[in-house]
Amino acid sequence: MTKLFLITGVSSGLGRAFAEAALQAGHTVVGTVRKQADAAEFEQLRPGKSLARILDVTDDDAVFRTVDEIEAEVGPIDVAIANAGYGHEGVFEESTMAELRAQFEVNVFGVVATVKAVLPYMRQRRSGHILGVTSMAGLITVPGTSFYQGSKFAVEGILETVGKEVAPFGVHVTAIAPGSFRTDWAGRSMVRTDRSLPDYDQVMNPVREHRLAASGKQLGNPRKAAEAVLHILDVPNPPAHLVLGSDALRLIANGRAAVDKEIEEWAELSRSTDFPDGAQLPG
Repeated sequence: MTKLFLITGVSSGLGRAFAEAALQAGHTVVGTVRKQADAAEFEQLRPGKSLARILDVTDDDAVFRTVDEIEAEVGPIDVAIANAGYGHEGVFEESTMAELRAQFEVNVFGVVATVKAVLPYMRQRRSGHILGVTSMAGLITVPGTSFYQGSKFAVEGILETVGKEVAPFGVHVTAIAPGSFRTDWAGRSMVRTDRSLPDYDQVMNPVREHRLAASGKQLGNPRKAAEAVLHILDVPNPPAHLVLGSDALRLIANGRAAVDKEIEEWAELSRSTDFPDGAQLPG
């Protein structure tokens, strides 16, 4: 059965890979871009099936208006993929509050606006699948990307919670957590804060040098990522978290094991803060 997709950020990267795979499978895709030239190019991929909308996901009103127009003029959205986002690399102390706000405007508020815009329609129809592209950086931490990782941690938490709220309505929610994929994420899609504090050279310089050297040689294949995403759309119980890439699997497993170990080491102190007759939370 063919579906109508809404995918934000289809001009390049994983968003483009998702769109191309969906089109190849016979679905219709409404893809959002920032420039008219990108819109025209996208609509030539499969005329009549690849439909473009120019959208800035940080404009809440425009996001809601675009979804309303798609529902009225194209049809009911079956699958929404909130993909638009960008990376920020910088030592926490060197990075500015303006950079943090800009990062969250796109990576968090843009995703939330997209989800909020499509959700009422899906809830009323009692069907639909919402996906948000986060990152392995939303489940682990590494030095030099605190703003980016904070935004992805936020999206992971929001999507998991929304998924539990809407499950009774037949609406699925999945956070997609890719590892390193061969896209422009580490290139033109990355904002880098200028270095200014020599104290951080030892921790930051190797991270930046490795990321630049690996750009274009990443392990992950965007086409295969798109195939994985299409696969979970057809299973009865899709995952709340879909990790993509063996590097992501390894790093997330190591990171979670370290957290679990630390929690266990301090468990006695943690329990010592209870009232003896206090009520336990459910769950």
